Amino acid sequence: FYRSKLWWCGAVLLGLGELGNFTAYGFAPIALVAPLGCVSIIGSAFISVLFLKKTMRAADILGGTLAVVGTYLLVTFAPNVPQELTARRVQNDLVSWPFLVYVILEIIVFCILLYFYKRKAVKHIVVLLMMVALLASLTVITVKAVASMIMLSAKGKMQLTYPVFYIMLILMATSCVFQVKFLNQAMHLYEARAVVPINFVFCTTSAIISGWFLTLAAINENGS
Repeated sequence: FYRSKLWWCGAVLLGLGELGNFTAYGFAPIALVAPLGCVSIIGSAFISVLFLKKTMRAADILGGTLAVVGTYLLVTFAPNVPQELTARRVQNDLVSWPFLVYVILEIIVFCILLYFYKRKAVKHIVVLLMMVALLASLTVITVKAVASMIMLSAKGKMQLTYPVFYIMLILMATSCVFQVKFLNQAMHLYEARAVVPINFVFCTTSAIISGWFLTLAAINENGS
């Protein structure tokens, strides 16, 4: 498939889409950007019908409609709070008590799920996609931090000289790699029809929660 022009076209378009998604995190709050991943669900449904000749069931139409309505409500009523993350603010947020509590709880839950996955060979779709979602929350936070610092640097407020930028960059790459690993495992064991929507719900929920804790950390910092 590496010799297929269509495959390379899809890879380039996917890269451009993710670049746009990355850029969006530099300008908008996490709770606003994350739910818009619903577009990929609807797009996948139409592509599967047009190119893969899949049958669109009533349940698929109902699920897609509910996803669109849910996304509309989330985006419409999301708090429009600017989340411009400077390097100093990222440093302060990382050691704030709301964020530390969130990270500790996330690590505990992830370790429990990893134990069942590795030691007990539990490869249920919920276990796999919950691990993906927990990693996705870390990915979203690091992407938000990296994108914000790059945008600020482009505006003349240099942030790339701070070590925290490179720490966030490494964490972003690492979490992405392991996220893809568990997602590929889920796609190998289960149908894409089940994996894609469940992954969207889990990852969106996880991203919104992580964004909320990030906002809480900022509020706590400003209050102190």
